[in-house]
Amino acid sequence: MTIDATRTAAEQAAMAKAGYRRWVICGLLFSAAIINYIDRQIIGVLKPTLQAEFGWSEMTYADIVFWFQTAYALGYLVFGAIIDRIGARLGFGFAVIIWTIAHMGHAACSSVVHFMIARFALGIGESGNFPAGLKSIAEWFPKRERAFATGIFNAGTNVGAVVTPMIVPVLTLTWGWQSAFIVTGLLSVVWIVVWFAFYRTPAEDKHLSDAERAYILSDPPDTEAQTKMPWTQLLRYKETWAYAAGKFLIDPIWWMFLFWLPDFLAKTYSLDLKTFGPPLIVIYLISDVGSIGGGWASSKLMARGFSLNAARKITMLICALMVLPVMFAQYADNVWLAVLIIGLATAAHQGFSANLYTLPSDVFPRAAVASVVGIGGTVGAIGGMLMTKYVGYVLEMIGSYTPIFVVAGLVYLLALFVVHTLMPRYEPVKTDG
Repeated sequence: MTIDATRTAAEQAAMAKAGYRRWVICGLLFSAAIINYIDRQIIGVLKPTLQAEFGWSEMTYADIVFWFQTAYALGYLVFGAIIDRIGARLGFGFAVIIWTIAHMGHAACSSVVHFMIARFALGIGESGNFPAGLKSIAEWFPKRERAFATGIFNAGTNVGAVVTPMIVPVLTLTWGWQSAFIVTGLLSVVWIVVWFAFYRTPAEDKHLSDAERAYILSDPPDTEAQTKMPWTQLLRYKETWAYAAGKFLIDPIWWMFLFWLPDFLAKTYSLDLKTFGPPLIVIYLISDVGSIGGGWASSKLMARGFSLNAARKITMLICALMVLPVMFAQYADNVWLAVLIIGLATAAHQGFSANLYTLPSDVFPRAAVASVVGIGGTVGAIGGMLMTKYVGYVLEMIGSYTPIFVVAGLVYLLALFVVHTLMPRYEPVKTDG
């Protein structure tokens, strides 16, 4: 048991007295994640419709997704550095403006090339979501609350994934598939206005109480130095590569679920635009439990005296074991059994991811968090690009999801092994500054 990991009664009293404005910020980040995933997932929900209208093959659809991921990989790296330089407020707002324009532009697409261009532009803008969101959490939350706050922020992705199959079929069947992009794009416009009106750093926020500001900044100052760290310096740390390797392995699995689950349900259980909504909703509702639960679990372990190292890794191990049954999802004899198996896997992914997302802010100075997140996001997107080609090839050549789900079931244990090998002690990096 470490002194830092033990929350005393005095600390709990100070936390209660401080106030809750930081959780309002977390709510704003949560809503951005919802919108981000609505805009991202629409192409997956509309896949059967667009495939029928434009005659896409499995590889054609994979290529469209591939260009989104290519842009996402490039944008993640760039936005990470930009957000560390100009701050989360301007960086996040700029990213959402880009992805809103690109998202609504899908409504004008009439060819494969048009969709590729629109998806590429969307990928550039959406790549700013997590670097900016995690940078904001690092600014607004002490370490003891970051995993929980990250879990809530990350849970917005699941809510977005739940909302999408609820509203897109209705919009599509009523006004055509183009309306799905236009109507949902208006949500981003509203968010942009609220973001610029509301968000400030804790030092700049005039409505933040002195007690809450002191609580937010209560971590030891030597681990929160504001030293600027360029990419060339960050790439020398094994902690950067631990985060990047974890992202490379697990991000492609989530994207596979996001872009291909509607297709899996349609082909395996003969569902369509009118009927695959409820199973998708249940899967992503279960995922929400995993996202918040994963963040809560490691924070709870810390509160009970576990070290940061043990709390994060024990939680990730539990999540990695929970994914294993997805290897048999293809053989479920009814759709709701498949939903439970896949929902367990997606929930475990989100719990694992909530803890992995905290790694940069756990061990790097706040001024470097977005850059490390950007590097990891880029590497994760490259993994997603490879997975996209793999999925398209397997479905085109074999027509079975079994090899895909086997990969999905095994990579989380491998990811944890790599993280632990590179960071056995999970300690703050010793910077040159």
